[in-house]
Amino acid sequence: MGLAGLQENVFIGQSKIYSYKSPNKCSGMRFPLQEENSVTHHEVKCQGKPLTGIYRKREEKRNAGNAVRSAMKSEEQKIKDATVAKQALKKPIKVKQAPRKKAQGKTQQNLKLTDFYPVRRSSRKSKAELQSEEGKRIDELIESGKEEGMKINLIDGKGRSVIATKQFSQGDFVVEYRGDLIEITDAKKREVLYAQDPSTGCYMYYFQYLSKTYCVDATRETNRLGRLINHSKCGNCQTTLHDIDGVPHLILIASRDIAAGEEFLYDYGDRSKASIEAHPWLKH
Repeated sequence: MGLAGLQENVFIGQSKIYSYKSPNKCSGMRFPLQEENSVTHHEVKCQGKPLTGIYRKREEKRNAGNAVRSAMKSEEQKIKDATVAKQALKKPIKVKQAPRKKAQGKTQQNLKLTDFYPVRRSSRKSKAELQSEEGKRIDELIESGKEEGMKINLIDGKGRSVIATKQFSQGDFVVEYRGDLIEITDAKKREVLYAQDPSTGCYMYYFQYLSKTYCVDATRETNRLGRLINHSKCGNCQTTLHDIDGVPHLILIASRDIAAGEEFLYDYGDRSKASIEAHPWLKH
């Protein structure tokens, strides 16, 4: 037997001794507790194999297992990342917006078209405003005594008449029937006096104001033209009352449009038999 064979026998013997002393150990390595953990098994497993080779193979296996586990973890992480990315795409991304600036006390969402384009307001005046302005104008004309847009003209069969020198629109102020404003008791006394003189004309106008009867007596000759406007049942003027500080004024306004050159006419309203007998022109 050579030196090599001697050494091999010595190695085998030492392995048996180790096995008898510690059946579950073989050169510092632990095996599962099963029937293979016998002396014969250790002889087959351990014969002629350096221990370093066994450690190396186990380290290689462990390293390979770790690499596989790392690869599996890496794949799992990629799958998780992909799932998270898909969920993120499904959910809307909330971006914190800066607070909107207020412009002239208004928020952007409350802006209107009128904030960019000015409102075109009508310059037309209301009916009440027009009436108020017309009333003030009439006050000024009455108080000043101005009589514009008319003149005296002589007409056959009528005598003196008043003719328009400009155009008047329906509703325009024409002139005031100016005279003495008296109560009915005084008016009746004056009528008795005027009846005694057949040359005296009829210039007395009676009307109701605040449940009281008044009379404008324009019999006295003046330069006012209102007292000279003649009668017609189909006249182009009508009488109405205009109050100034509680005092009634009898005025004439245009009942229709009046052209320049037309005669001013209005209905005296006297239908009594005695008046018609004295003044036959009242019938027309």
